[in-house]
Amino acid sequence: MPDFTAPGPRAMVESMSYPNRTHSTPANKIGRIVSHPLWIASLIGTMLLQGCGTSGPASQARAPDALPGEGRTGYFALNDDRHAQEVVIYALGLLGTGYQFGGRNPEAGLDCSGMVSYIVEQVSGKLLPHNAAQIAAMTRPVGVAELEPGDLVFFNTLNRRHSHMGIYIGRGQFIHAPSSRGSVRLERLDNSYFRPRIDGARRLVASR
Repeated sequence: MPDFTAPGPRAMVESMSYPNRTHSTPANKIGRIVSHPLWIASLIGTMLLQGCGTSGPASQARAPDALPGEGRTGYFALNDDRHAQEVVIYALGLLGTGYQFGGRNPEAGLDCSGMVSYIVEQVSGKLLPHNAAQIAAMTRPVGVAELEPGDLVFFNTLNRRHSHMGIYIGRGQFIHAPSSRGSVRLERLDNSYFRPRIDGARRLVASR
C-alpha cells in the first residue's frame, strides 16, 4: 500500500496546482474544510493509514466484482501516484456542492459520475465518460477489501450494476454526489443503505 505521508493538509492544498483546470477552483473552500480540527484529524489519518440515484428498493447483498478484467491491459490510468492524493483533496473541496442530474461542474451542479470525471480532468487533464457503468468498464478492478484513498467505489442502487459511484477517501469513507438530500457529501461504506449495494471497486493510478 503506498505511503500517503505528506505535509500538513493546508500545506498540501496550497502547494497543489492544476494546469488543466477549466472551471474556478474550490481551493478556498478546501482551505476552510481542512482548517477545521475534525477534518485535519480525519485527513491526516487517511493519509497515514493507507445514473446516480441513491433511492430505490432494497436489494439482497451480493459479492463484489470477481475482477473480470484481471490480466487485461489498456485500462484508463493516471500515471502519477500523487494524483490519487489530489483526487481525495479535490473531492473534499467539493463537499456541499449541489446535485444536478447530468451536471459535470460545480457551478452547474454535479451528479455522481460527473463529479468523478470533473475531478479526474482537473487533477490530470485526462477525460472519463460521464457515465458510472462506462467508467467501471474502462478502469482496473480491485477487490473492495483492497480499496485505497483515491480509488473508485461502485454501487447497485437502481437494480442495475454500477448505477452509482463515489471516491474512496480512506478509513471506510467515500465521497459522492447523491440525488437524495441534494449535495456532495461523505458517507461510510458500512452505512446500512450502501453496504449491501456495493458491487465493485476500481483503481485509477497505474502503479498501485
